[in-house]
Amino acid sequence: MPDLSTPAGWLPVVFLALMGISMLAYVVLDGYDLGVGLLLRHACDADKDRMIASIGPFWDANETWLVLGVGLMLTAFPLAHGVVLSALYLPVAAMLIGLTLRGVAFEFRAKADAAHKHRWNLAFFAGSLLATFAQGTMLGWYILGFDPGTGSLLFAMFTGFALCAGYGLLGATWLILKTEGELQVHAVRWARSTLWATAAGVAAISLATPLVSPRIFEKWFSLPNVIGLAPIPLATTALFLVTATFLQRLPAAEDRWCWVPFAATVGVFVLAFLGLAYSLFPYLVVDRITIWQAASAPESLMIILVGAAVVLPTIFGYTVYAYRVFRGKARELTYL
Repeated sequence: MPDLSTPAGWLPVVFLALMGISMLAYVVLDGYDLGVGLLLRHACDADKDRMIASIGPFWDANETWLVLGVGLMLTAFPLAHGVVLSALYLPVAAMLIGLTLRGVAFEFRAKADAAHKHRWNLAFFAGSLLATFAQGTMLGWYILGFDPGTGSLLFAMFTGFALCAGYGLLGATWLILKTEGELQVHAVRWARSTLWATAAGVAAISLATPLVSPRIFEKWFSLPNVIGLAPIPLATTALFLVTATFLQRLPAAEDRWCWVPFAATVGVFVLAFLGLAYSLFPYLVVDRITIWQAASAPESLMIILVGAAVVLPTIFGYTVYAYRVFRGKARELTYL
């Protein structure tokens, strides 16, 4: 490991943290609105408008975090960017097609007449499904170090379906938070149906990651690491149990605890992300390319850091402002 007291040592760590924050923010924020898109087919027409209204002020801005994360990888870690995107060009292309289809469908469904609106609702669902499944397969292949074998393909497909369940849980708990009445009742049912599939996906990824590399296995299961890291799986299990408990009690008449399932689900994603980050550090490609090997020159990173110091707080401030302005229950969807 390079000397962390020098710019060549600490700058890649800083950019890894910034990139990690950006990707985590994307997964949580765009995850719930992709989840709402996945659940759209299960709702009646009136509820579909309310579901779209619940994400309308946020969904486009949520994708900004993906652009920021990929941009940081491209500029700060160009070697890893080339390797990762070259290995994942098919699912990346599928994800971009899905996100584009979602954007087009979101705008056109607002202008379409009743006879054609269902087609745009279907397109919004299809775009959400394609983007989510593609992201899940990328995660699976990335964890396995881009192994081209059949087993890796099957695992990547499993993580694709698992992420669909995870985003579905995020979307359902978001609807519990943002809606009332019959739609909230449906959202509770959707959350119950996706909860344990999400738990199975988190467990499978957590078990597979240490088996990929002896180095990762040693980081998790050697003493005293196994004791110090035990709070991560224990807290994750506890959050799943908290979510399950509150889903059995909801919807309550006073709606006081409607925020708990969403907060607990976000906590699960954060803990899973932290566990994966700990496993992979300091590698950007498992056991092949470290952050220092992939990093741009320190002089370039200093210039990029100045730009990131302006852009990141701006995006964060806008995000906080938007969620504050549009807090509370979603209103009826209207277009002027």
